[in-house]
Amino acid sequence: MTLQIPLRRSTAGPQYAGWTPRAVAVEGLGSRTLAGQRVPVSGGVTLNADVYTPATPGRYPAVVSFAAYSTEWLTAGIPTGSNEIGSPPVFTDRGYCPVIVERRGTGRSGGEPGMFFAEQDVDDHEAVIAWAAEQPWCTGEVVLFGTSYYGMTQPQVAARKPPALKAFFANEICTDFVRQLQQFAGVPNSFFLALWLGANFTDARDAGRMSPNRRALISRLTNGPLHPLLERLVHRNVGTMFRRFMAATPSTWAREIFARWTFDEKTRESSTIPEGSTGVLGEIDVPFVVVQNLGYFNFHQYGTYDLFDNAATPPENKWMILGRAEYDLPVFAWQGEALAFFDHVLRGTDTGYDDLPRVRYWVDGAAEYASADAFPPPEGQARRLYLGSAGADHVTHRLTEETSAAGSNSWAAVPLGVPMPGGLDELANQVLSFELPVTEDLRFAGAVTARLTVSSTEIDSFVLARLSRIDTTGAAHQLSLGAMRPVCRREDTPRSTAVEIAIDPGAREPLTPHEPVVLRFSLTPGPVLLRAGEVLRLDLASRTDLVRKDPGEGYPQFDLPVPPYLARNTVHFDGQSWIDLTRVP
Repeated sequence: MTLQIPLRRSTAGPQYAGWTPRAVAVEGLGSRTLAGQRVPVSGGVTLNADVYTPATPGRYPAVVSFAAYSTEWLTAGIPTGSNEIGSPPVFTDRGYCPVIVERRGTGRSGGEPGMFFAEQDVDDHEAVIAWAAEQPWCTGEVVLFGTSYYGMTQPQVAARKPPALKAFFANEICTDFVRQLQQFAGVPNSFFLALWLGANFTDARDAGRMSPNRRALISRLTNGPLHPLLERLVHRNVGTMFRRFMAATPSTWAREIFARWTFDEKTRESSTIPEGSTGVLGEIDVPFVVVQNLGYFNFHQYGTYDLFDNAATPPENKWMILGRAEYDLPVFAWQGEALAFFDHVLRGTDTGYDDLPRVRYWVDGAAEYASADAFPPPEGQARRLYLGSAGADHVTHRLTEETSAAGSNSWAAVPLGVPMPGGLDELANQVLSFELPVTEDLRFAGAVTARLTVSSTEIDSFVLARLSRIDTTGAAHQLSLGAMRPVCRREDTPRSTAVEIAIDPGAREPLTPHEPVVLRFSLTPGPVLLRAGEVLRLDLASRTDLVRKDPGEGYPQFDLPVPPYLARNTVHFDGQSWIDLTRVP
């Protein structure tokens, strides 16, 4: 019998959203690994699952994590693009059994890979839940945990109501895969998709193998005293990592999907990616917690609000957390929060979870969590800020509560990668900025909506709006981002939520050059405390790289192939352009 080396645990990153549990159900149970378990699913296929149980014999609830990734490196603590399952020994120590599953056609699982998030995957996920509940180490109770893909699959299967499923904890999700994953603001999300596929779906990545003991040995380094250094190295080099992933060659089947998504499938009706869970959220009735990183601006983000608003789970059994902007791999965040929630739901432990507010959200500028019964907070009041000119295009313009005078200002739309002569910004600035000096403390939390009257010298362009807090030292703290492709400006009202105006990417109406149109779109929520002496800034531009920070600074944002044309875009005033925010006490 081979000596089994235990994994080293990690609780790096935020674990609780502004509180400390009163009690834990059990702890100190250790960990053992049951690698390479085979889970039978339909068609005679078996899936690979690595199972982690407490070292103390007994029956424990299973924590299933299901995604499309090879899991060979994940428990080693290596910062791969898909290491988003948490740290299994953290769960086993508290009396839970993580079950980490590779979808069919991936890694050691049998079968052929098909479309991501397809009904076959949901069928298989449901079968894994039933299998886990029947194992001799399981009590028959199953919960779900994970980030991104591991989180996005949870509402899909929860809507099926598997008998053994008792709760789920999802972090950073999409619910509408067409507009939140494949596209963003009517544009193919090609930079992210190339990065994602290159990081996770190459032939070499899928064929790589690592023994459980080797993973455990590596975890002694990555999750030990060297972890802070590893974290700093990842943050410092994340841009280089992303470029390397984008330069990789995905497997043939993954490249075929990318080609269809990018070049052919421009409408919801023609898209081969499943719609996602958005249409079946009303079937979900189990308790859940959903968490969103406020640093994600053009990926994930809106699915959190869709799930929280539209799931049929009773209000007293669902919670939403909006966490501070951060970027890290592996994702070890929120394990403590999840365990307190699971102890509350499954074991009736007095963790204090039942006393928590339904919504907790991080407030930039206050560096603390605020709470509410819903989001946007019911006590919020609308605040409208009009855009107004201060003169030449390149100067800083005004945000004001007063209706602005007639006039306009312009910015240049330059496609990414097009060379421009030096000094051109003096004649054709690519960013148009507006500022509101803050004279009294202001708190905003909730929906952020732009209503801009815009014209262009071309038949289409791209409009980005970025809100930032400028502190008294002049440092910019990014809050919210939203965008719209003007040719795709029709609202998709049935899919909209309290914080998002959904846009129909398939409805196209080209611009008439120089003729103004109204663009109405959402910016991501960015709760903030603005103190007297600070500034609220709105930037308008047409290129993502001009109004974002590096992911290593905590903002996982991805460029887009925009704008489509060299053009001059103009925003028109006279009370025709504004942003709406929600002021809270």
